[in-house]
Amino acid sequence: MSTDEPQAIPAIPLGTPQSIPLLPSGDRPAAERADAARNRRKILDAAARIVSEQGPEAVTMNAVAHASCIGVGTVYRRFGDVSQLLWALLDERERQFQEAYLAGPPPLGPGAPAEERLPAFLDALVDRVIEQREILLAAQAAAPSARYTSGAYLAMHAHLTMLLGRVRPGANGALLAHLLLAPFSPSLMHHLSVERRLTADELKAGIAELLRLGA
Repeated sequence: MSTDEPQAIPAIPLGTPQSIPLLPSGDRPAAERADAARNRRKILDAAARIVSEQGPEAVTMNAVAHASCIGVGTVYRRFGDVSQLLWALLDERERQFQEAYLAGPPPLGPGAPAEERLPAFLDALVDRVIEQREILLAAQAAAPSARYTSGAYLAMHAHLTMLLGRVRPGANGALLAHLLLAPFSPSLMHHLSVERRLTADELKAGIAELLRLGA
């Protein structure tokens, strides 16, 4: 069985398959004018400062405009709303995560059997969601359905669909991929890790048990 990563992983939603750009995960154009790139960076840096100092709930378009010294109209034109701005903040971290599971060392990256890559991916996803949970939770609250149409989610879904196709040939890999990603909803992960005080290791053990139950 080949363990080489495909050059392009197709997204396979429940309807007609479609291809997606894996990197970058956000909606940033491939090339930007220098002034547009500077404004984007200033806006994201200002939003990151607000998150660090006051929490993601303090992020508003007006607050970011004031902190970045950029007109609020420009902020809206670049990012649309708070949800899109928060997702953009996660973009660089998501790029690093994608690079790890698409091209990094095994077992997360290519070079290991799919049976090993699948649990390694889910373990890494636990760590990523816990690390970014406050911003992910705020982004979800701002636009609950945006998670499922984001480049990051579509890339993870495509990757899981590919792995599941190798682990469970003949199964509905696209559906199983959605169901495996469902526990990583920011609100559920926040509830489990903060309100129920489960550790990352406990969450990983629970996900592993789900995989065994479905075997």
